[in-house]
Amino acid sequence: MKPGRILFEIEGVPPEVAREALALGAAKLPIKTKFVTRIGDA
Repeated sequence: MKPGRILFEIEGVPPEVAREALALGAAKLPIKTKFVTRIGDA
Protein backbone atom coordinates (compact mmCIF):
# COMPACT_ATOMS: atom_id res chain seq x y z
CA MET A 1 0.00 0.00 0.00
CA LYS A 2 1.44 3.37 -1.02
CA PRO A 3 1.50 6.23 1.51
CA GLY A 4 -1.33 8.75 1.15
CA ARG A 5 -3.91 6.22 -0.01
CA ILE A 6 -7.40 6.56 1.52
CA LEU A 7 -8.65 3.26 2.88
CA PHE A 8 -11.98 4.21 4.45
CA GLU A 9 -14.39 7.14 4.38
CA ILE A 10 -17.19 7.52 6.93
CA GLU A 11 -20.09 9.95 6.73
CA GLY A 12 -23.23 10.52 8.77
CA VAL A 13 -21.97 9.56 12.23
CA PRO A 14 -20.54 11.67 15.06
CA PRO A 15 -16.73 12.10 14.91
CA GLU A 16 -16.26 10.20 18.18
CA VAL A 17 -18.08 7.15 16.81
CA ALA A 18 -16.16 7.30 13.52
CA ARG A 19 -12.83 7.57 15.32
CA GLU A 20 -13.60 4.58 17.56
CA ALA A 21 -14.79 2.45 14.62
CA LEU A 22 -11.70 3.23 12.57
CA ALA A 23 -9.41 2.62 15.55
CA LEU A 24 -10.91 -0.85 15.99
CA GLY A 25 -10.44 -1.60 12.30
CA ALA A 26 -6.91 -0.16 12.18
CA ALA A 27 -5.84 -2.45 15.02
CA LYS A 28 -6.35 -5.40 12.67
CA LEU A 29 -4.28 -3.95 9.82
CA PRO A 30 -0.54 -4.62 9.44
CA ILE A 31 0.18 -0.98 8.50
CA LYS A 32 0.26 2.36 10.32
CA THR A 33 -2.92 4.39 9.92
CA LYS A 34 -3.92 8.00 10.47
CA PHE A 35 -7.34 9.53 11.16
CA VAL A 36 -7.90 12.58 8.94
CA THR A 37 -10.92 14.89 9.01
CA ARG A 38 -12.11 17.26 6.31
CA ILE A 39 -13.47 20.69 7.19
CA GLY A 40 -16.28 21.94 4.94
CA ASP A 41 -17.60 20.51 1.67
CA ALA A 42 -15.45 19.18 -1.14
